[in-house]
Amino acid sequence: MMGPGMMGGGFYRTGGQRISFDQATKVVEDFLRNRNDPDLQVKEIMEFEFNFYAEFVEKSTDVGAFEALIDPYTGDIYPEPGPNMMWNTKYGMMSGMMWGTPAGPGAPMTVTEEQALKYAEEFLKGYLTGTKAEEVERFYGYYTIHVIKDNQIYGMLSVNGYTGQVWYHFWHGPYLRMKEFED
Repeated sequence: MMGPGMMGGGFYRTGGQRISFDQATKVVEDFLRNRNDPDLQVKEIMEFEFNFYAEFVEKSTDVGAFEALIDPYTGDIYPEPGPNMMWNTKYGMMSGMMWGTPAGPGAPMTVTEEQALKYAEEFLKGYLTGTKAEEVERFYGYYTIHVIKDNQIYGMLSVNGYTGQVWYHFWHGPYLRMKEFED
């Protein structure tokens, strides 16, 4: 069980020596090397106040494989909580079976990218006025979308690819910066 202040990897600290963006990038590179899966690559790393976020994709399909967080003080890498664990039909802990996913990883999602963006916009109108949804990333069983405010990344949310349910990623804190990686 996770206690107060925990999200998968450990307690978030507000003091101490924070790792650099380059160190977080090395954590991701080491993770990929140790995983030894030639079909995986990192697509982007984002830095937030409470963690670094890494998006991994399959080279062969260009589909998002999974999302990970890096503790900004210890450098520990762990699966992102929420949709990545519960809705991911191929790489998730629950393989999507518990939260509204009727089939395995090969089943086509019934919610399109356009519908996911619409569900995200509807959610944001009632939850975070003044924001909008942009840049839909497809994963197995769900989509992850950037939340934009004042033309800057504000946060992230995910939309279930079978039910349209929206899950806001409240665990990141304020956005700081991002690096995208080429193939």
